[in-house]
Amino acid sequence: MDQRETVSVSDKAEKAHGIHMRRAAHASLGVSLLLVTIKAYAYFASDSVAMLASLADSALDLFTAALNLFAIHEALSPADAEHRFGHGKAEPLAGLAQGAFICASAIFLVIQAVQRLLTPQPIDHSLEAMIVMCVAIFAAVCLILYQRGVVERTGSVAITADATHYFGDLVSNIGVVVAILLVSRLGWLRADPLIALFVALVLVVSAWHVFRQSLDQLMDRELPDQDRARIIAIVRSNENVRALHELKTRQAGLATFIQVHIELDPAMTLARAHLVSDAVEADLCAAFPHAEVIIHQDPAGLEPVEDAIT
Repeated sequence: MDQRETVSVSDKAEKAHGIHMRRAAHASLGVSLLLVTIKAYAYFASDSVAMLASLADSALDLFTAALNLFAIHEALSPADAEHRFGHGKAEPLAGLAQGAFICASAIFLVIQAVQRLLTPQPIDHSLEAMIVMCVAIFAAVCLILYQRGVVERTGSVAITADATHYFGDLVSNIGVVVAILLVSRLGWLRADPLIALFVALVLVVSAWHVFRQSLDQLMDRELPDQDRARIIAIVRSNENVRALHELKTRQAGLATFIQVHIELDPAMTLARAHLVSDAVEADLCAAFPHAEVIIHQDPAGLEPVEDAIT
């Protein structure tokens, strides 16, 4: 497979990944709208602070789903004259915004839960609330499974953040069911705010995970060691490459950026060196379909070989 064929396959894969990401974002928006509607009804019917916690989380999901849809649209936009490296960092930027709003939601829930701990109240219309939460749990499970499938295909940060957030939503939904049962069946009034505090903790953990992943991309963190080792093995597999150094990698949305110096026979012609470089680039693009590769050729022995892993 020559370089043009590799680029063609990469373009097709990128388009397919873009379709999956957009579908996942639209699915998230639709599920969020449904959950906000039914949980708002359940909260006003039951006056449960745990239900309020779940409603606040779903309202946040609705906002972040809309933000994700916009971020994915931007991230999938092709490079232009003002953004030569593309728009991939729109995804981690959206992830940071999600993390911030998740933290704000957790603080709000803590305040509400502490107030309800001081003044416990019974839960009304517990049956209606239970039905709503069963629907919410079913919808969250279906969406999470679908999103995880999309993440496996695309590696999207925005979809990963959304799936992480919905996992927190799933935990909160289960917590609400437990709170309703404990309050309505056993009369443990403080179970309601205690579950809300637990949900707040889950949200904070989710926010940290989203923050960390987004910052890694925004700060141009190197790819994992196993990916770097794979890149090194691919470059060294070309019989014309004597050594390599100055390997630099980073991720931005779907795009992977790889820069490397390869050492070639000093007597090799410039035309031949160019062909070798193209072959190495094609191999890297085949292994990393969304990679943009920059290769610099050096005469072997001109510069000391550095440890490419560290």
